[in-house]
Amino acid sequence: MICFDERPCQLIGDVIAPLPMEPGQPLREDYHYQRNGTCALFIGVEPLSGQRIVQVHQKRTRQDYAHLMRELAEIHYPSAEKLVVVEDNLNTHSAGSFYETFPAEEAYRLSRRFEFHYTPKKGSWLNMAEIELSVFAQQCLDRRIGDIETLQREVMALAQERNRARATIHWGFTQQDAHQKLERHYNNVMTKN
Repeated sequence: MICFDERPCQLIGDVIAPLPMEPGQPLREDYHYQRNGTCALFIGVEPLSGQRIVQVHQKRTRQDYAHLMRELAEIHYPSAEKLVVVEDNLNTHSAGSFYETFPAEEAYRLSRRFEFHYTPKKGSWLNMAEIELSVFAQQCLDRRIGDIETLQREVMALAQERNRARATIHWGFTQQDAHQKLERHYNNVMTKN
């Protein structure tokens, strides 16, 4: 099972060089900055093993999504019979992206390898990849990064560090919690234990 998500990242550079950190003094940046565009961070998290696959792309397109899914199937999990992917309802997140990117035979072959499970439209927080993106936001993306190469280097370094540590996600949301929190959405479909 792989939880997948993505997020946009702004590339923000300094107009005036910041003053470096010193003992007792944090990095000091000027309030002026230069906006250098945006990019997209893609992340696939295998919550049980503590492994994650990250990529940084110029844009967020169906083709980028399809290529990442093919990489998951052919490089990271070549012997897996079925890849179960938990993701949100974004318009690019479907087997249809395979057909827009690859020849029909390859798209069909790839679509047979995946089983997609979508989070509720207002419940993307149910996807553990959201938690992992939060970790990346706090540990890596919470500062000015002016170009895609630096962003990619920083993101990959953090991913490698977390993969080596086999950092897993402690999911505390139980079935009982789901019954209580989501009951109003299912109108008596869910029964209490």
